[in-house]
Amino acid sequence: MNGIKLIACSSNRALSEEIAAYLGLRLTDTLITTFSDGEVRVQINESVRGYHVYVIASLSNPVNHNIMELLLTIDAIRRSSPKEITAVIPYYAYGRQDRQDKPRTPISAKVIADLLQKVGIDRVIVVDLHSPQIQGFFDIPVEHLTAIPVLYDYIRKNLVLENPIVVSPDAGGVKRARDLANKLGCGIGVILKRRPEPNKAEVMDVVGDLEGKDAIIVDDIIDTAGTLTAAANLLMNKGVKRVIACATHGIFSGPAIDRLTSSPIEKVIVTNTLPVHEKKFNKLEIVSIAPLIGETIRRVHEGSSVSSLFS
Repeated sequence: MNGIKLIACSSNRALSEEIAAYLGLRLTDTLITTFSDGEVRVQINESVRGYHVYVIASLSNPVNHNIMELLLTIDAIRRSSPKEITAVIPYYAYGRQDRQDKPRTPISAKVIADLLQKVGIDRVIVVDLHSPQIQGFFDIPVEHLTAIPVLYDYIRKNLVLENPIVVSPDAGGVKRARDLANKLGCGIGVILKRRPEPNKAEVMDVVGDLEGKDAIIVDDIIDTAGTLTAAANLLMNKGVKRVIACATHGIFSGPAIDRLTSSPIEKVIVTNTLPVHEKKFNKLEIVSIAPLIGETIRRVHEGSSVSSLFS
């Protein structure tokens, strides 16, 4: 593909290499390191003048370091006279802070959007934002991808399901659950819960016909896995035969892996929007999002439809 440069930040180098391989390109030679005092140093070692530059960064832990690394990389690119800069952000940090749920709190997702635009990007590609309204925080084009086709392909090829039902862990994820259920040709259930404080949820009940079914819980993020494991226990108590969990972003912070290992969940399926390989455990299956992102980059560059990828 002529006219494209791919630049990888250090947050998810493996995914960046897969995207480059899909497109038949190599990653641009870039120096990204840290000074002894913790400051980020960035240097682009090749000319990007006149190119469409795609800079790839997952804003994972350490979140604030990786945000600063992305901002400085974009600034270095912008000062090198590219034709256009697209930020490819498989995991968008601060996405759960998308509104003022209490007085005198920031809308952190909007702050990140403002910083990215201020530093000079022309377009952003993201995967499964926690809240679709985050697209409205940008005044530039946003390609909002969903991993549902990737998760569905894995389920279709690798799992034998008897009388499946797709379950959303909360009301906000109903559309995601319905999209997967439509592909599987089955119904959906919804967990009713409340969240008294961050990273803590109380599962209350479930709506749906569950008795004797294979339940697939689908979510955008698995963080501490408290909600997910509580939902799995509830579903087993309601008479499901087995529980499978799938999500786009596997953060797996704090007690997540211990909780998932000891839970009744049979498999945990996530994509590689985050570098989860070092957190591997027996139930975990990782599917690559690289072909979806790579094809999106190709279509954006060629000016063809991205939405047809999901039709």
